Amino acid sequence: MEFQSVKKLRGEVRVPGDKSISHRAVMFGALAKGKTQITGFLRGADCLSTISCFRQLGIIIEETPDTITVHGKGLLGLHSPADTLDTGNSGTTTRLLSGILAGQNFTSILNGDASIQSRPMKRVITPLSQMGASIRSINGNDCAPLEITGCPLHGISYRSPVASAQVKSAILLAGLYADGETSVTEPALSRNHTELMLESFGADIRSNGLTATVKPNPALSGMSILVPGDISSAAYFIAAGSLVPDAEILIRNVGINPTRAGILQIAREMGANITLFNEKREGEPTADLLVKSSSLHGVTIGGDIIPALIDELPIIAVMAAAAEGTTVIKDAAELKVKESDRIAVMTENLSAMGCDITATEDGMIINGGKPLQGALINSHSDHRIAMSFAVAAMIADGKTKIQDADCVKISYPAFYKDLNKLVKS
Repeated sequence: MEFQSVKKLRGEVRVPGDKSISHRAVMFGALAKGKTQITGFLRGADCLSTISCFRQLGIIIEETPDTITVHGKGLLGLHSPADTLDTGNSGTTTRLLSGILAGQNFTSILNGDASIQSRPMKRVITPLSQMGASIRSINGNDCAPLEITGCPLHGISYRSPVASAQVKSAILLAGLYADGETSVTEPALSRNHTELMLESFGADIRSNGLTATVKPNPALSGMSILVPGDISSAAYFIAAGSLVPDAEILIRNVGINPTRAGILQIAREMGANITLFNEKREGEPTADLLVKSSSLHGVTIGGDIIPALIDELPIIAVMAAAAEGTTVIKDAAELKVKESDRIAVMTENLSAMGCDITATEDGMIINGGKPLQGALINSHSDHRIAMSFAVAAMIADGKTKIQDADCVKISYPAFYKDLNKLVKS
């Protein structure tokens, strides 16, 4: 797919529902008694994989254009799947479902696409095994496919070596089936959607600093959930509105949960012009974001903020390429084990566009301010890479071609359509 530079962006956009919250709404609805109605659900491939898996586990899930209705059966209402549970490209589905399946009374096999089969699963295998789970990497490489045989589980206090909401959530979900309290302590606070939503469903869960603790066997009850817009999807419009010379974009109803909103802090530190309107702070906080063209400068990004913007670092790297001065991204080795090695892929593709960028063990050093040139971009089938370079192409001289650009369907099927609607002559 080919892209080229633009001079003017105007209008408003509503990004799809938050991917993390959409996954959890279906999962927790399935584990609750009664009906859960979800509006604003993200109908991307990853979240549809979650629906597919829970249907295989015996959960009735109805879809209309506006709502997803999950008919939950309670914690022990799942049944043995007739076939392998296909999680597609979704690390969230794979890891969180591992925690749920560990407490069932049947055996199941989880598998996904080539990307999932190379992503590290030892990070959930280790703590779940400590709880008594029988979980095995079939190929012996600590990756999917995973064979999980449900077992009686024990509560543990686990100190996670990584700040990962997927790891934390897998353990907490297994903790619902344990014989005692389960807690997870992280090196930095990862996104807390699981804690907020489980509490809303009726779980006895609490957070204290970097530790989340859950008590077992709660009576979860179905509820209505309105999914806010995904800030990870909004990030591409924040970048486009900041970088294109004459731009003003209003992004409606975006989730601004502090454990996810690092992109807002860093963009502002870089000099981005972002104004929040209609802020709502109860439950999952939301706001409308107004973004206008601005002159950006380099910053250093590292430490505890990394978990709050790990998925946005590719588009932040694009912003850094256009910013004056040097941007250093560090403490972000987790980028290597996403849908692609995002450190290597961003370095490869931004270099092709003429950016002065150097990969490091845990991030990148970007000397910005040089004009970008159109180039052939290899997305490596990574949706966040493809979307990042669609934005980079808007400020590059000449044409940019992105290979496998359709991989955006993973999280934002209408991305190119929504982006093009803002382009004005």
